[in-house]
Amino acid sequence: MRIVSLRRYPVKAMGGEALDAVAIEPRGLAGDRALAVVDAEGLLAAGKRTRRFRRHDEVFGYAARTTDDAVVVSRAGREWAADDPALGAELGASMGEPMRVLPQAASQHRFFDDSPVSIVGTATLAWCRSELGVDADPRRLRVNIVVDTDVPFVEESWIGRQVTFGGPRLRVTKRNERCRVIDLAQDGLSESARWLKPLGERRDACVAVYAEVVVPGRVAVGDAVTPDPSG
Repeated sequence: MRIVSLRRYPVKAMGGEALDAVAIEPRGLAGDRALAVVDAEGLLAAGKRTRRFRRHDEVFGYAARTTDDAVVVSRAGREWAADDPALGAELGASMGEPMRVLPQAASQHRFFDDSPVSIVGTATLAWCRSELGVDADPRRLRVNIVVDTDVPFVEESWIGRQVTFGGPRLRVTKRNERCRVIDLAQDGLSESARWLKPLGERRDACVAVYAEVVVPGRVAVGDAVTPDPSG
């Protein structure tokens, strides 16, 4: 098995960026979910409402990428540095209330939903496409690593085991239970989907897995993926 794609999301809930290689740090992919859009109460803009999140689907209309010295946010041909007050004004106008972009250190809420790295196999995506009749674009899952696999949901068999991804070693922790975000137009996908309902009926709404970092290092597209048989 090998890595076929890597993706990072510099601003939580915004569109992300494809990578050829990236450092995996103890926190996860370097720069992943480093920033979030936050309202006046400190809640994070997202596609759902919980004790951490304020539902603002508008956030998915923006994309973020990392340059040598900044995170740049874009929408409809316009760009802002993530720390530009003009971006806060733009987000506030779009979402109808004061908003700002903050780093994790300045927020009272964690930016990762669970473990910091998410993984899915190509055979799992193919199964969802054929059995559920959905587009199964991995960008809807907002995963970090896509692995070339032959068996659908084989990544779930790695739960509780360590897996080497090139240099870094991760421990797979749990299945990823999806929410309505999977159906939203986002991250370069203009059409909404209806993936959640059939997935819930067939797979308890779970697709992809979470992992935590055991050994940091650099990872690249094409690197071998090797589960540890001993756990």
